[in-house]
Amino acid sequence: MGAAAIGCFSGLAWADATALAGAPIAAWLLPVALVAATGGGAEVVRLAAARGIVLAAWLVPLGAAAITSAPAVAVWTGAARATEPLAPIGGASVACAAVLGICFGTEVLRYAPAGAALVRAGASALAAIAIGLPLAFIVALRLVAPNTGGWRQLVPLVSLIAVVKASDIAAYAVGSLVGRHRMAPIVSPGKTWEGAAAALVAAVAVAWLVCERLADGGTRPVGGWLVFGVAVGLAGIAGDLSESLVKRDLQAKDSGGALGGMGGFLDLVDSLLLAAPVAWVLWAIGR
Repeated sequence: MGAAAIGCFSGLAWADATALAGAPIAAWLLPVALVAATGGGAEVVRLAAARGIVLAAWLVPLGAAAITSAPAVAVWTGAARATEPLAPIGGASVACAAVLGICFGTEVLRYAPAGAALVRAGASALAAIAIGLPLAFIVALRLVAPNTGGWRQLVPLVSLIAVVKASDIAAYAVGSLVGRHRMAPIVSPGKTWEGAAAALVAAVAVAWLVCERLADGGTRPVGGWLVFGVAVGLAGIAGDLSESLVKRDLQAKDSGGALGGMGGFLDLVDSLLLAAPVAWVLWAIGR
């Protein structure tokens, strides 16, 4: 499953970088983010329902998808310019406001006393935004360097994925082999400080490889590869722990089983969610 996912993503990345079939920027890669958004949203709805928390089953995945796609749509429609890093992410802000309004508007229309309307509206909005907004930053990373040419346009996006996933792998491998001191024994008993240290080392090493060896000479994240590796690595660890908190509180081992041995969509992207805004800020300011 993992090899197939990497192969599929690599093919779509090549198609996107070469504008295959005349597709606009990010058109080939956006579906990947939308699958993660809708799949993750559906998983949150299901997990919450198991604990008696009723979310808007249709609104959470669709809202997450709308927020995720907003930066690309803003560029495609001319509402924002990809050459201005801050502009595309403004579309995500508008989408967040719309999702928030729809969540509360839905509860107004179906309100009944003692019906937990605020819990449903707040939890539904939080779920959609917590998934969709970080994924929107991932989409915005694809848009942050549109003028570098060819595959180098993908370096900001690749830097996030490579750094975070290398960090994940190092944390798991070292934590499993020599981990003794637990970071959060109640929330996530398997995560150790030894694994976290290895994760940061791996994050910095991969950040150097991507930012120094692959990036265009004139485009770098602010602070260079060291700041990028440390900041994104720490944010990735925080994202992983945050999803562990959600699963622990909802009494679930995995977010779902859609990806077989890899778990659910949220299990795949958890460490990317908090790291994406950090990576985007560093690249946007670096430009």
